[in-house]
Amino acid sequence: MRTEKKQKLAQLRHWRVRHRVKGTSERPRMSVHFSNMHIYVQFVDDTRALTLASACTTSDVLPEGTKLRANTITAKAIGSAAAQAAKGKDISVVVFDRGSLRYHGKVKALADAAREGGLKF
Repeated sequence: MRTEKKQKLAQLRHWRVRHRVKGTSERPRMSVHFSNMHIYVQFVDDTRALTLASACTTSDVLPEGTKLRANTITAKAIGSAAAQAAKGKDISVVVFDRGSLRYHGKVKALADAAREGGLKF
């Protein structure tokens, strides 16, 4: 019963965020997803349904010897790698889509690292 309620509240948060956040070609949506081991970031143009750039822990963006975990240290590294990938595609202004996740911890660390990398939210 408790897990069903948590899942329901997470789904409602996700719908609420996605209802308000739309990406365009001038200002794409920076979508963030965390699994138990990996972190995924995509820059999406919703008008054309096209992924413009992406960064994740499964690619070779992390330094050697770094453990693959979805924690704040890895989130900072992926945030800066995502900013570099976006700069490579001439993206400087984005809309941040946190999904159903609350804005603290690893989500905040990723967003701050992306801001330090030159992205504007």
